[in-house]
Amino acid sequence: MKREEFIKLYKEGKRDFRDVDLSGADLMGASLGGADLMGANLMGAKLPFANLQGADLMCADLELAGLMYADLSGANLSGANLSGADLQKTTLYGATIDGVILDPDDIGGPGHILYALTTDEAEMIEEKRRLVQ
Repeated sequence: MKREEFIKLYKEGKRDFRDVDLSGADLMGASLGGADLMGANLMGAKLPFANLQGADLMCADLELAGLMYADLSGANLSGANLSGADLQKTTLYGATIDGVILDPDDIGGPGHILYALTTDEAEMIEEKRRLVQ
């Protein structure tokens, strides 16, 4: 699906975008709160500053996606592939992250994924990083 069509449908009130292919799409700053993107292909998508609060990204492919400064508060990322995604300053407060796929380098230091997680979520991801190394 092309970016323009996707944004138009979202603005018209559509929220069900399960399995949509938006690989490589430039969605910088897009407001997509509450969108159902379960199983969506967002590989390499540009999503900096995007609002994805409460979005369902279960099993979505976000490999190599640019998510810096994106707001994923309350989003469902269960089983999502975030390998190689740029997660600098990404807000994940209250996000569901069970089974999320991450590279150890993606959760490096201050300003990365651990920056915006609750203590329990941060500990879970830190344990996952230890197991992978």
